[in-house]
Amino acid sequence: MRLVALLAVFAIPSFGASHPSPRTGSGQSANGAVSIEATVYGDLDSVKNAVTDDLGGHYIVVRVRLTPNAGTIPVQLDDFLLKTDKDGERSHAYAPTQIAGQGVLIVTQVSTGGGGGHSQAADPTYGGLPPSGGGFGNAASTVGAQGKMKQEEKENPLVKTLADRMLPEKEISGPVTGLLYFPMEKQKVKDLELSYTTPMGKLTVRFK
Repeated sequence: MRLVALLAVFAIPSFGASHPSPRTGSGQSANGAVSIEATVYGDLDSVKNAVTDDLGGHYIVVRVRLTPNAGTIPVQLDDFLLKTDKDGERSHAYAPTQIAGQGVLIVTQVSTGGGGGHSQAADPTYGGLPPSGGGFGNAASTVGAQGKMKQEEKENPLVKTLADRMLPEKEISGPVTGLLYFPMEKQKVKDLELSYTTPMGKLTVRFK
């Protein structure tokens, strides 16, 4: 009887269990100039599978395949716009350097002698330390934290990965496939719409 009771418990479906909404989907559209097939990756795992990094959860990635239907067509990032019905948020695709470009905050200390305040730094100031030893005008030095952004000599390897997998910006005469990166997060697939401006008008792709 105890075994039967246990089997009965496990056989009861968990109607109250919550299931995450799908975060990937695909769609397509076409006109006389070009056909587009698109797959959206909106969750951490699928984004990481696409670009080897989850991009901090701040980006939605769309894989696009374009097929010209007549002659050649130009491809530019500004041709693509991702928007959501959820709150009206919209964004054009980002370039890899906008996502993973690196800068280092170099902080240097600047000391000035006493006597009437502190000198202004020529470089942008990102923060400051209070004067040491009291207020302005005393004999103690005032110390400030001065910083400036300096590009790292070694490029972030993620930039190259994103660039290698990105949809190329060029004239195309045959099928081409690549990724687009949109700064958007926490969106449901059913709310997303990809807008693509072509030489023969605008195409829209809804994802399922």
